Amino acid sequence: MGGGEVRPVYFVSDSTGITAETLGSALLANFPGARFQRHTYPFVDSVDSARRLVTKVRAAAEAGARPLVFTTMKSPRVLAEIEDSGAVVIDLLGGHLREVEAALGTTASEQLGQYHGVGDIERYFARMRAVEYAIEHDDGQSMRALDAADVIIIAPSRCGKTPTTMYLALQYGLLVANYPLTDDDFPSDGLPVAVGRYAKKCFGLTTTPLRLSQVRHERRPDSTYASLAQCTLELRRAEDLYRRNRVPFLNSSTKSVEEMSAVIMQSMRLRA
Repeated sequence: MGGGEVRPVYFVSDSTGITAETLGSALLANFPGARFQRHTYPFVDSVDSARRLVTKVRAAAEAGARPLVFTTMKSPRVLAEIEDSGAVVIDLLGGHLREVEAALGTTASEQLGQYHGVGDIERYFARMRAVEYAIEHDDGQSMRALDAADVIIIAPSRCGKTPTTMYLALQYGLLVANYPLTDDDFPSDGLPVAVGRYAKKCFGLTTTPLRLSQVRHERRPDSTYASLAQCTLELRRAEDLYRRNRVPFLNSSTKSVEEMSAVIMQSMRLRA
């Protein structure tokens, strides 16, 4: 595959498509030099809907590179239609599902949508409570019940606090607050008063000045807030603050939300 060639990629599922997209994207991440045009097709749960999709896949194949199709299809009939598309079809469940069937001595259910069912109802409600907590405590909006937090993410504005907070809440049911570091927080050597009592719960984020400036320019073009000088100053002060107060931190500029969340959980010894 040439460096400039764009490969069509389809994430296809008989349910929400989240599993196909997550697993497929994890595999594609191992090829940073490749270029992909991604399409997600959830709820392809009948032969007719599969045939409509196959028409699009074949058209893409005729127009350029052979498409990749990542699928978590459970119905053999629907999967057979997709495999007849002329694309490279990667069945993300096939072999593993058969292995689990053999280990359990039973056949997997063909009922659709099993991967994202509520399952353990207590775990589901715990995640929903965590999301509510994250929303209430986003960007320092509320200081209520910080003692209940599993972790408090602190960082200058636009370093990735909110998406990381929401991912930890929704994916793992963790109670996560986040607090923005501003000019008012730096005259003192200690942590901001609002979170100072909870230093052991704090985790810091940083990034590169150039990356932060680019992100801020999207929000406030040509402002002091987005200037490279301001971003450099804020990040240097934040990292000094982390080191003085022994707050673990990581650079978010080259890491996905999933990677950052894994590092935070490991560093803070958190379990879902």
